[in-house]
Amino acid sequence: MLINLQELRGYSVRPDPQALTESVRPAAQGDAAAQAAVCGAMLWASFAAPGAITQVFDLISRSQLSLHADPAAILAHSAAPPEEFWQQFEATLTGPEEGYDATSITVAVASLGAVLDDDYAALSESAALAHLGSSNAADKSVPPMISLTALADFPDGSLARQLLSMWVDNGFDPEVLDRDAIGLNALSPALRYLNTRILQMHDTWHLVAGYKTTSLHEMAISAFQLAQFGHNYSAMFLTTVCTMSHLKQPMGFPLLLQNLSEAWVHGCDAPDFMTIEWEQDWHMSIEEVRAKYGIVPFAGSFPADLLEQLSQAS
Repeated sequence: MLINLQELRGYSVRPDPQALTESVRPAAQGDAAAQAAVCGAMLWASFAAPGAITQVFDLISRSQLSLHADPAAILAHSAAPPEEFWQQFEATLTGPEEGYDATSITVAVASLGAVLDDDYAALSESAALAHLGSSNAADKSVPPMISLTALADFPDGSLARQLLSMWVDNGFDPEVLDRDAIGLNALSPALRYLNTRILQMHDTWHLVAGYKTTSLHEMAISAFQLAQFGHNYSAMFLTTVCTMSHLKQPMGFPLLLQNLSEAWVHGCDAPDFMTIEWEQDWHMSIEEVRAKYGIVPFAGSFPADLLEQLSQAS
């Protein structure tokens, strides 16, 4: 049984925790209705009820890995997205004729935030303040951009130089999106700080947490960030990717679900990254930084470049 987006909208409702838990394993075995239930729960939390994101993704991830999941009722307030959202979401799922790259899918998913219900922003701010990983975000000043020149002053082998090499060797921008162009300064205080800091430190976390810059690991680090901070963009991104897979390539859904779940638990088990002043450790090696904070690098079930390998083989 194939399910289209119109039918999937019917699954985008407040989930029953027990029913959601029981849907995960069949979803991983290819059951279309179970996949729709999992995607529907993600859609509802990510785009209507940000206060439920942590609970929904934790239920899904722990159920996938056969770990204990809290069966408590999901009580978060919600604000149903308008019809304009569903139209834009459908266009995002379709994507450009040439396909997405890392920047274009980031922009496409981020733009979905502009077509949500007017109450969504306040719900997101409340969820950010309530998340244990927010680290008093509302009281912190927006950090300046990292200086490439300053990074170059640190010794070879240091975290700073590894970050600089990552950017220069791969032609990466220090911040994949222009913080002013996407309106971060217009966000409420906690979201402004959290989104800016995540944008600024994303590649640093790739290095110290052991995530490669491949497609599969970009999805994984989004789950890691979601577990760490309740980052609603990460929830939107993961939901969009999983929905694309469910509707277009359901055979790949189990792989994405396993990858997401492993990285979610990794994020839950890691120390609180938002409390670490990473700039104070620029001079240290990645191994020294990991030892200092007790960071265990990600070790997923799949090769980091698996999707690239499959693409080349097809």
